[in-house]
Amino acid sequence: MPNPEQFTKVSQGQGFIAALDQSGGSTPKALMNYGVDESAYSGEEEMFNKVHEMRTRIIKAPAFAGGKILGAILFEKTMDSQIDGKPTAAYLAENLGVATFFKIDKGLAYIENGVQMMKPMPDLDALLEKAKANNIFGTKMRSAMHEPNAEPIAAIVAQQFEIAKRVMSYGMVPIIEPEVDINAPQKAECEELMVAEFIKHLDALDADQKVMLKLTLPEKAGLFADLIAHENVARVVALSGGYSLEESCDRLSKNDGMIASFSRALTNNLNASQSDEEFNAALQAAIDKIYGASVGGASATAAA
Repeated sequence: MPNPEQFTKVSQGQGFIAALDQSGGSTPKALMNYGVDESAYSGEEEMFNKVHEMRTRIIKAPAFAGGKILGAILFEKTMDSQIDGKPTAAYLAENLGVATFFKIDKGLAYIENGVQMMKPMPDLDALLEKAKANNIFGTKMRSAMHEPNAEPIAAIVAQQFEIAKRVMSYGMVPIIEPEVDINAPQKAECEELMVAEFIKHLDALDADQKVMLKLTLPEKAGLFADLIAHENVARVVALSGGYSLEESCDRLSKNDGMIASFSRALTNNLNASQSDEEFNAALQAAIDKIYGASVGGASATAAA
């Protein structure tokens, strides 16, 4: 079973989940946005060292330790990294009281029938054993939808729940993330089909099986209300998906019960060249804005 104290905090606490799991193809772009171009590193190992430096600076910033972050999603390699001589996950949990999740998917397959399934995960059980040994609270896995095709969307959701059940068998909480492309011409239709498939799978879970959902902010405000209220859903969190911080927070504030799990919207105003004072001020401003949008929705649901 998940850590009860962490589960209560993540499922009921006021705050949001920080997504710090940039990996693979997204890492160079994340570093570029941070002001570190490809000439600053050579090879994959140096690249990941650079992005870990960025993550460490974020995690150690006073703004991050202010109690507004409930959890942090990490890249797999971050489990092997350290902050001040302590494993990163342990640092977050023990020093900051932040629950840790880590990305388990191996990336997306090519678009087929308007969706992108997750690539095979042949070493999943070994990875979950390692995570359990590191007292990781949960996992995250992403697939993607671009067109409202019923059968492929059903397959996307089914694949997510298949892996989620394996994660839960190790006593961790899975974050299921079937992202709907914000530029999809029929985004709303994709979301309607996805919600219907979610309900089918959630209704089939045992009472003690709890999942989290990470979803693109919907076109129709309140669309995810039945998911948020479902007894098998610990929390529904929002991805920014390419929306600006302003638009992400505006959309989030209109969806009661959702909290943020932003990556780009959280870090877009951070730069390697900033002084510590400038860096923390920029991070504090983003955290305060995201927290405000998250707590507004969470509070409305709690009062309902």
